[in-house]
Amino acid sequence: MNEQSLTVREAIIGRRSIKKFNGQPVDRADLLKIIDDAVWAPNHQNREPWRLVVACGKELFQLYDLLRDTTIPEWKTLPEEEVEKRMQKFTTAGGYVFVIVPEDPRQKERLEDFGAASAFIQNMMLLAWDYGIGSCWKTPVFLDAPNFREALGVKPGERIVGMVQFGYFDELPKGKERKKSDEIVTIFGTKEDKEEE
Repeated sequence: MNEQSLTVREAIIGRRSIKKFNGQPVDRADLLKIIDDAVWAPNHQNREPWRLVVACGKELFQLYDLLRDTTIPEWKTLPEEEVEKRMQKFTTAGGYVFVIVPEDPRQKERLEDFGAASAFIQNMMLLAWDYGIGSCWKTPVFLDAPNFREALGVKPGERIVGMVQFGYFDELPKGKERKKSDEIVTIFGTKEDKEEE
């Protein structure tokens, strides 16, 4: 862990989604500390609707097998180099957190729980960044695959809302410009009619 003690603003503006990790493992204790702090995310009625499946260390190899079997079903017929190349997007991350929430049949509660889990994920990513650990929140279609859900112990009535990869990196991606407030804000009580301008 390389704790940087960033301000909240520095972490928010400086954080980048890391797509190229360097393969260095993430220490389990560091990842669990990040999770322990991330649980302070806002959540309705203090339901804390999330539960997590974490992989770092030796269990990563089992996860790689699952990811290979799920995403490259024909892997046994391919050259080893081809499989290795296609798996690099998974095998260079140093840790994984799968965030699972209940799919409440009540729409309001379901949306609240998804919003809370999203805040929790953002907290993890910002805290990791402060430790010098990069992350990337992904929502690949295979998260809903029955064999993948079963392997992660996802129960009926639950949904994996994110696969968050954690790891170290050698190159910092450039930030992409974001919209400013004058592009996304309408002041209540005013009508925006650009054609009249």
